[in-house]
Amino acid sequence: MHRTVYLNGEFLPETKAKVSIFDRGFLFADGVYEVTAVLKGRLIDNAAHLARLKRSLEELRIPVVLSDQEIISAQKILITRNNIDEGLVYLQITRGPAERNFAYPDHPKPTLVMFTQTMELINPPAARSGISVISLPDIRWLRRDIKSVGLLPASMAKQFALDAGADDAWMVEDDLVTEGTSNNAFIFTQQGVIKTRRLSNHILHGTTRSRVLRLAAEAAIEVDESPFSIKQAQEAKEAFITSATTFLLPVVNINGYPVGDGKPGPMVNKLRKAYIEAVLADAGHE
Repeated sequence: MHRTVYLNGEFLPETKAKVSIFDRGFLFADGVYEVTAVLKGRLIDNAAHLARLKRSLEELRIPVVLSDQEIISAQKILITRNNIDEGLVYLQITRGPAERNFAYPDHPKPTLVMFTQTMELINPPAARSGISVISLPDIRWLRRDIKSVGLLPASMAKQFALDAGADDAWMVEDDLVTEGTSNNAFIFTQQGVIKTRRLSNHILHGTTRSRVLRLAAEAAIEVDESPFSIKQAQEAKEAFITSATTFLLPVVNINGYPVGDGKPGPMVNKLRKAYIEAVLADAGHE
Protein backbone atom coordinates (compact mmCIF):
# COMPACT_ATOMS: atom_id res chain seq x y z
CA MET A 1 0.00 0.00 0.00
CA HIS A 2 1.10 3.54 -0.66
CA ARG A 3 -1.33 5.59 1.38
CA THR A 4 -0.70 9.06 2.64
CA VAL A 5 -1.48 9.30 6.36
CA TYR A 6 -1.64 12.15 8.83
CA LEU A 7 0.46 12.25 11.98
CA ASN A 8 0.72 15.28 14.27
CA GLY A 9 0.47 17.93 11.57
CA GLU A 10 2.33 16.08 8.81
CA PHE A 11 1.13 14.18 5.75
CA LEU A 12 3.43 11.20 5.33
CA PRO A 13 3.74 7.93 3.42
CA GLU A 14 2.31 5.26 5.71
CA THR A 15 5.72 3.55 5.95
CA LYS A 16 7.25 6.75 7.33
CA ALA A 17 4.69 7.42 10.08
CA LYS A 18 6.07 6.47 13.52
CA VAL A 19 4.64 6.79 17.02
CA SER A 20 6.67 6.64 20.25
CA ILE A 21 6.74 3.36 22.18
CA PHE A 22 5.95 5.55 25.22
CA ASP A 23 2.67 6.74 23.73
CA ARG A 24 -0.09 6.16 26.27
CA GLY A 25 -2.36 4.87 23.55
CA PHE A 26 0.10 1.99 23.13
CA LEU A 27 0.75 1.47 26.85
CA PHE A 28 -2.71 2.11 28.37
CA ALA A 29 -5.23 2.31 25.49
CA ASP A 30 -5.44 5.92 26.68
CA GLY A 31 -7.12 7.46 23.68
CA VAL A 32 -10.27 7.81 21.60
CA TYR A 33 -11.17 7.44 17.96
CA GLU A 34 -13.80 8.18 15.33
CA VAL A 35 -14.61 6.67 11.94
CA THR A 36 -16.31 8.81 9.31
CA ALA A 37 -17.75 7.24 6.17
CA VAL A 38 -16.89 8.67 2.74
CA LEU A 39 -19.33 8.50 -0.17
CA LYS A 40 -18.54 10.01 -3.56
CA GLY A 41 -15.47 11.54 -1.97
CA ARG A 42 -17.54 13.39 0.66
CA LEU A 43 -17.56 13.03 4.45
CA ILE A 44 -20.80 11.60 5.88
CA ASP A 45 -22.30 12.89 9.16
CA ASN A 46 -18.89 14.29 10.04
CA ALA A 47 -20.19 17.07 12.30
CA ALA A 48 -21.81 14.46 14.56
CA HIS A 49 -18.60 12.44 14.67
CA LEU A 50 -16.54 15.48 15.61
CA ALA A 51 -19.03 16.44 18.32
CA ARG A 52 -18.79 12.93 19.79
CA LEU A 53 -14.99 13.09 19.52
CA LYS A 54 -14.95 16.28 21.57
CA ARG A 55 -17.19 14.69 24.21
CA SER A 56 -14.96 11.60 24.45
CA LEU A 57 -11.88 13.79 24.83
CA GLU A 58 -13.56 15.83 27.56
CA GLU A 59 -14.59 12.70 29.46
CA LEU A 60 -10.97 11.50 29.49
CA ARG A 61 -9.49 14.99 30.00
CA ILE A 62 -7.39 14.77 26.85
CA PRO A 63 -6.68 18.22 25.38
CA VAL A 64 -8.17 19.19 22.03
CA VAL A 65 -5.26 19.63 19.64
CA LEU A 66 -6.98 20.90 16.48
CA SER A 67 -10.16 22.80 15.72
CA ASP A 68 -12.96 21.05 13.87
CA GLN A 69 -12.13 23.00 10.73
CA GLU A 70 -8.47 21.98 10.90
CA ILE A 71 -9.47 18.34 11.28
CA ILE A 72 -11.91 18.57 8.37
CA SER A 73 -9.25 20.17 6.19
CA ALA A 74 -6.83 17.33 6.94
CA GLN A 75 -9.54 14.71 6.32
CA LYS A 76 -10.31 16.19 2.92
CA ILE A 77 -6.64 16.27 1.96
CA LEU A 78 -6.34 12.57 2.83
CA ILE A 79 -9.46 11.74 0.79
CA THR A 80 -8.02 13.58 -2.21
CA ARG A 81 -4.48 12.25 -1.95
CA ASN A 82 -5.65 8.66 -1.48
CA ASN A 83 -8.36 8.93 -4.14
CA ILE A 84 -11.13 7.72 -1.81
CA ASP A 85 -14.51 7.63 -3.51
CA GLU A 86 -16.17 5.17 -1.11
CA GLY A 87 -14.63 4.22 2.21
CA LEU A 88 -13.70 5.85 5.49
CA VAL A 89 -11.42 8.21 7.36
CA TYR A 90 -10.15 6.90 10.70
CA LEU A 91 -9.09 9.43 13.35
CA GLN A 92 -7.39 8.65 16.65
CA ILE A 93 -6.21 10.91 19.45
CA THR A 94 -4.20 9.56 22.39
CA ARG A 95 -2.88 11.39 25.42
CA GLY A 96 0.52 11.12 23.80
CA PRO A 97 3.98 10.00 24.95
CA ALA A 98 4.96 10.16 28.61
CA GLU A 99 7.00 8.18 31.11
CA ARG A 100 5.00 5.07 32.00
CA ASN A 101 2.84 5.96 34.99
CA PHE A 102 -0.80 5.18 35.68
CA ALA A 103 -1.44 8.83 36.59
CA TYR A 104 -2.04 11.28 33.74
CA PRO A 105 1.01 13.38 32.81
CA ASP A 106 0.78 17.03 33.87
CA HIS A 107 1.34 18.50 30.40
CA PRO A 108 0.33 15.92 27.80
CA LYS A 109 1.19 16.32 24.12
CA PRO A 110 -1.55 14.33 22.38
CA THR A 111 -0.86 12.18 19.33
CA LEU A 112 -3.28 12.68 16.43
CA VAL A 113 -3.40 10.10 13.66
CA MET A 114 -5.64 9.91 10.61
CA PHE A 115 -5.75 7.48 7.70
CA THR A 116 -8.15 6.30 5.01
CA GLN A 117 -9.49 2.93 3.93
CA THR A 118 -11.34 2.00 0.75
CA MET A 119 -14.54 0.03 1.45
CA GLU A 120 -17.72 -0.94 -0.38
CA LEU A 121 -20.43 0.87 1.58
CA ILE A 122 -23.51 1.27 -0.59
CA ASN A 123 -23.79 -2.25 -2.04
CA PRO A 124 -21.86 -4.69 0.19
CA PRO A 125 -22.91 -8.36 -0.04
CA ALA A 126 -24.09 -8.33 3.59
CA ALA A 127 -26.78 -5.76 2.75
CA ARG A 128 -28.31 -8.26 0.34
CA SER A 129 -27.83 -11.45 2.35
CA GLY A 130 -28.02 -10.18 5.94
CA ILE A 131 -25.72 -11.26 8.74
CA SER A 132 -25.81 -13.83 11.52
CA VAL A 133 -25.00 -13.07 15.14
CA ILE A 134 -24.41 -15.04 18.30
CA SER A 135 -24.87 -13.81 21.85
CA LEU A 136 -21.97 -13.44 24.27
CA PRO A 137 -21.60 -11.97 27.77
CA ASP A 138 -20.68 -8.29 27.72
CA ILE A 139 -17.33 -8.11 29.52
CA ARG A 140 -16.48 -4.52 28.59
CA TRP A 141 -15.95 -1.61 30.97
CA LEU A 142 -18.87 0.57 32.09
CA ARG A 143 -18.08 3.69 30.04
CA ARG A 144 -19.04 2.44 26.61
CA ASP A 145 -20.33 5.91 25.75
CA ILE A 146 -16.67 6.96 25.42
CA LYS A 147 -15.35 5.86 22.02
CA SER A 148 -12.17 4.49 23.53
CA VAL A 149 -9.40 2.67 21.66
CA GLY A 150 -9.61 -0.05 24.35
CA LEU A 151 -11.32 -2.48 21.98
CA LEU A 152 -9.87 -5.85 23.01
CA PRO A 153 -13.12 -7.25 24.53
CA ALA A 154 -15.03 -6.32 21.37
CA SER A 155 -12.27 -7.79 19.22
CA MET A 156 -12.38 -11.02 21.22
CA ALA A 157 -16.16 -11.22 20.80
CA LYS A 158 -15.88 -10.62 17.05
CA GLN A 159 -13.30 -13.36 16.67
CA PHE A 160 -15.33 -15.76 18.83
CA ALA A 161 -18.31 -15.15 16.53
CA LEU A 162 -16.25 -15.74 13.39
CA ASP A 163 -14.80 -18.93 14.86
CA ALA A 164 -18.37 -20.08 15.57
CA GLY A 165 -19.37 -19.49 11.95
CA ALA A 166 -21.30 -16.26 12.60
CA ASP A 167 -20.65 -12.74 11.33
CA ASP A 168 -20.81 -10.82 14.60
CA ALA A 169 -21.79 -11.01 18.27
CA TRP A 170 -24.49 -9.24 20.23
CA MET A 171 -23.27 -8.67 23.76
CA VAL A 172 -25.62 -9.40 26.64
CA GLU A 173 -25.73 -7.94 30.14
CA ASP A 174 -28.36 -8.93 32.74
CA ASP A 175 -30.06 -11.02 30.02
CA LEU A 176 -30.51 -7.96 27.78
CA VAL A 177 -28.66 -7.03 24.60
CA THR A 178 -26.37 -4.03 24.90
CA GLU A 179 -24.92 -3.74 21.37
CA GLY A 180 -22.82 -5.48 18.74
CA THR A 181 -19.04 -5.55 18.67
CA SER A 182 -18.91 -2.30 16.68
CA ASN A 183 -22.55 -1.38 16.12
CA ASN A 184 -25.88 -0.59 17.75
CA ALA A 185 -28.54 -3.33 17.85
CA PHE A 186 -32.23 -3.04 16.88
CA ILE A 187 -35.30 -5.21 16.43
CA PHE A 188 -38.59 -4.60 14.63
CA THR A 189 -41.29 -6.23 16.73
CA GLN A 190 -44.33 -8.15 15.56
CA GLN A 191 -46.34 -5.06 16.59
CA GLY A 192 -44.40 -2.87 14.14
CA VAL A 193 -42.25 -1.07 16.72
CA ILE A 194 -38.49 -0.48 16.53
CA LYS A 195 -36.79 -1.32 19.82
CA THR A 196 -33.26 -0.29 20.71
CA ARG A 197 -31.55 0.61 23.98
CA ARG A 198 -31.80 4.19 25.14
CA LEU A 199 -28.60 6.20 25.35
CA SER A 200 -26.59 5.70 28.52
CA ASN A 201 -23.09 4.73 29.61
CA HIS A 202 -23.93 1.14 28.60
CA ILE A 203 -23.76 1.75 24.84
CA LEU A 204 -22.02 3.95 22.31
CA HIS A 205 -24.07 6.94 21.24
CA GLY A 206 -24.10 5.98 17.58
CA THR A 207 -24.29 8.73 14.97
CA THR A 208 -25.95 6.37 12.48
CA ARG A 209 -28.32 5.22 15.23
CA SER A 210 -29.41 8.81 15.76
CA ARG A 211 -30.12 9.48 12.08
CA VAL A 212 -31.95 6.18 11.64
CA LEU A 213 -34.26 7.00 14.54
CA ARG A 214 -35.01 10.36 12.94
CA LEU A 215 -35.79 8.63 9.65
CA ALA A 216 -38.06 6.17 11.47
CA ALA A 217 -39.95 9.08 13.04
CA GLU A 218 -40.34 10.72 9.62
CA ALA A 219 -41.77 7.44 8.31
CA ALA A 220 -44.21 7.30 11.26
CA ILE A 221 -42.60 4.14 12.64
CA GLU A 222 -42.99 3.90 16.41
CA VAL A 223 -39.73 3.69 18.36
CA ASP A 224 -39.35 2.21 21.83
CA GLU A 225 -35.98 3.03 23.37
CA SER A 226 -35.78 0.13 25.78
CA PRO A 227 -33.59 -2.99 25.93
CA PHE A 228 -34.62 -6.36 24.56
CA SER A 229 -33.58 -9.94 25.19
CA ILE A 230 -32.15 -12.46 22.74
CA LYS A 231 -35.45 -14.33 22.88
CA GLN A 232 -37.35 -11.18 21.93
CA ALA A 233 -34.91 -10.63 19.06
CA GLN A 234 -35.40 -14.18 17.77
CA GLU A 235 -39.18 -13.66 17.83
CA ALA A 236 -39.05 -10.27 16.09
CA LYS A 237 -40.20 -9.55 12.54
CA GLU A 238 -36.78 -8.16 11.65
CA ALA A 239 -33.50 -7.23 13.32
CA PHE A 240 -30.65 -5.00 12.23
CA ILE A 241 -27.49 -3.17 13.21
CA THR A 242 -26.25 0.33 12.51
CA SER A 243 -22.75 1.80 12.34
CA ALA A 244 -20.87 4.48 10.43
CA THR A 245 -19.54 2.09 7.78
CA THR A 246 -22.26 -0.58 7.63
CA PHE A 247 -25.12 1.95 7.66
CA LEU A 248 -27.98 -0.51 8.33
CA LEU A 249 -27.45 -4.24 7.93
CA PRO A 250 -30.17 -6.86 8.38
CA VAL A 251 -29.63 -9.51 11.05
CA VAL A 252 -31.25 -12.69 9.72
CA ASN A 253 -30.06 -15.30 12.22
CA ILE A 254 -29.47 -15.16 15.97
CA ASN A 255 -27.86 -18.09 17.78
CA GLY A 256 -28.84 -20.38 14.92
CA TYR A 257 -32.50 -19.28 14.81
CA PRO A 258 -33.80 -17.40 11.76
CA VAL A 259 -35.28 -13.96 12.33
CA GLY A 260 -38.57 -13.72 10.46
CA ASP A 261 -38.18 -15.75 7.30
CA GLY A 262 -34.40 -15.70 7.60
CA LYS A 263 -34.01 -13.07 4.87
CA PRO A 264 -33.57 -9.26 4.90
CA GLY A 265 -37.00 -7.77 5.54
CA PRO A 266 -38.82 -4.85 3.93
CA MET A 267 -38.57 -2.48 6.89
CA VAL A 268 -34.78 -2.71 7.11
CA ASN A 269 -34.42 -2.41 3.35
CA LYS A 270 -36.69 0.65 3.37
CA LEU A 271 -34.75 2.36 6.15
CA ARG A 272 -31.39 1.52 4.57
CA LYS A 273 -32.52 3.04 1.27
CA ALA A 274 -33.80 6.15 3.06
CA TYR A 275 -30.55 6.48 5.00
CA ILE A 276 -28.36 6.26 1.89
CA GLU A 277 -30.54 8.78 0.06
CA ALA A 278 -30.36 11.18 3.03
CA VAL A 279 -26.60 11.06 3.49
CA LEU A 280 -25.94 11.33 -0.25
CA ALA A 281 -28.16 14.40 -0.34
CA ASP A 282 -26.18 15.87 2.57
CA ALA A 283 -22.89 15.04 0.86
CA GLY A 284 -24.06 16.86 -2.25
CA HIS A 285 -24.40 20.06 -0.20
CA GLU A 286 -21.06 19.72 1.62
